[in-house]
Amino acid sequence: MSFSAQTLRMIVRASIGGSRVRVRLSNEMGSTPLTIGAAQIGLRSAGQAVVAGSNHSLTFGGRTSVTIQPGSPMVSDPVYLQITPFADVAISLYFPGTVYATSIHRDSWQTNYVSTSGNFTANSTFTISRSIASWPFLTELDVDGGARCVVAIGDSITDGQGSTGNQNRRWPDYLARRLQAELGAAGRIGVVNRGIAGNRLLLDDPNALLAGRDVLERFDRDVLATPGVSAVIAAIGINDIVYASGTALSEMRDDLIAGYRQLIARAHARGIGVMGATLPPMAGFVYYTAAREAVRQQVNSWLRSANEFDTLIDWEMVLRDPAAPTRLRSAYNSRDWLHPNDAGYQALAAAVPLGELTAMLA
Repeated sequence: MSFSAQTLRMIVRASIGGSRVRVRLSNEMGSTPLTIGAAQIGLRSAGQAVVAGSNHSLTFGGRTSVTIQPGSPMVSDPVYLQITPFADVAISLYFPGTVYATSIHRDSWQTNYVSTSGNFTANSTFTISRSIASWPFLTELDVDGGARCVVAIGDSITDGQGSTGNQNRRWPDYLARRLQAELGAAGRIGVVNRGIAGNRLLLDDPNALLAGRDVLERFDRDVLATPGVSAVIAAIGINDIVYASGTALSEMRDDLIAGYRQLIARAHARGIGVMGATLPPMAGFVYYTAAREAVRQQVNSWLRSANEFDTLIDWEMVLRDPAAPTRLRSAYNSRDWLHPNDAGYQALAAAVPLGELTAMLA
């Protein structure tokens, strides 16, 4: 995917309201400098349109244009913009030259917009040349830096694969709405989604770089460095199993346990509580085998008995069919027998114990 003298407008939803925002951009996966000629942030009204008068220039060290070197991120200066909880925010970037989207979140489950030629970052609307369902270069919207938040880190189930696009029905979205609905003012807790489709706990996939760096590698950047993080929900490991075979599969249980212990130790060293989650049923999924199923059950057995996470969410019990425990309930199946649908994601969020979560955030 490339952009040439075009404006990219990306839509993201804030989980909490506030009056001070920053964005984090990334060229961390790039091999050449990334030049952004102009950037703006505003409130989305509908489609690609921005609420009139809400657009604000984004600056970086006081500059309205910036070049991000390969391997580096770039955090904007703060902008004072009044945002309500669950507002849709429009972030517009203009690329004066030709750039390739090497640092990209592949599955946004959100329509984003690319203009015809020109800098339209300050415009409420523009002529659309195409739409995309990815977030290139954008890695974070930070509302009221330092506000308490919980980080959800995981794979495609946290990323929302199988959910309805443009509806914000990933399980972290449901959790954010539940916190504020059930806890009132005490529920002003940011929910940060660090899910990446295809992601693993232990290894990168050299043939699928869009699956992101493994969680052990990205944990410090994507969890511990998140402003205001006070708790983490780690739901990871199923891809390690479904892509493993032979010797790697036979050693997977112990390798995953060692990986989980690393996440716990590194979070606890920063005073951050960790919730774990059992691995979901997968019979019927394209990569299902009896050997992989055996490892999944072994890992879940350890998760339930070891009590090493501060709290364990038993998502397998939530998702599985009581009449066929190795399979998803048909009412929660998004068609591939691994990823939940909207109802399944809502059930996952409903199973998060709010008492334990808020105790971690205290």
